[in-house]
Amino acid sequence: MAEPLLTLRDVKAWYGPSQALHGASLELNEGELLTLLGRNGAGKSTLLKTIMGMMDKRQGSIRFKGKELMGLAPHHIGRLGVAFCPDDRGIYASLTVRENLRLPPVVADGGMSEAELFELFPNLAERAKSAGTHLSGGEQQMLAIARILRTGARLLLLDEPTEGLAPVIVDRIGDLIRQLKGRGYTIVLVEQNVHFAAELADRHCLMESGRITDTFDAATLLRDFDAITSRIGV
Repeated sequence: MAEPLLTLRDVKAWYGPSQALHGASLELNEGELLTLLGRNGAGKSTLLKTIMGMMDKRQGSIRFKGKELMGLAPHHIGRLGVAFCPDDRGIYASLTVRENLRLPPVVADGGMSEAELFELFPNLAERAKSAGTHLSGGEQQMLAIARILRTGARLLLLDEPTEGLAPVIVDRIGDLIRQLKGRGYTIVLVEQNVHFAAELADRHCLMESGRITDTFDAATLLRDFDAITSRIGV
């Protein structure tokens, strides 16, 4: 069997003196969509930030395409083809949609062109000259995702992309993620909306107290939905 695209072994992380991850381990195969499920404070967003090299202190092993990421700065990890879409979206209010879109560097061949992105996100094409402050929450989320697709990164770390959005926009984000998976992207998705996650992912990881305590496939989540969601607090 091929080596997993991403492998985490006994990963620990700290915010200053406070330990947030307590030995998380997982494997992710190329082209797979995996969700991180769990209560608030379980460590889901922290795990994405740790993969991206954004934590104060990290221990353990994180290997991407066989290369060890521990000790690398976020910009070096990004240039290897890993992209992070934060839950706050990170849109620069003083820049236009087009300027926000062009901000990150292209790190690999195969990134989507501006024309392709505007075709994928017609709302953004209509707002290309609008400042970031003038976008709705849904448009900001679309821009945050579009921005990382331009870079050529093939591993996407998406932190709660549906948070605070209207149901119709949540459906559009779901359709977009399905399209990306269909195009061969590998995706780690942090998501509080378990119904949303259940329809998208190949596998799900349950996080509790900074560890991954269970991993199960989509069929298992649907079969044992009530029992699993009770552990998440839904």
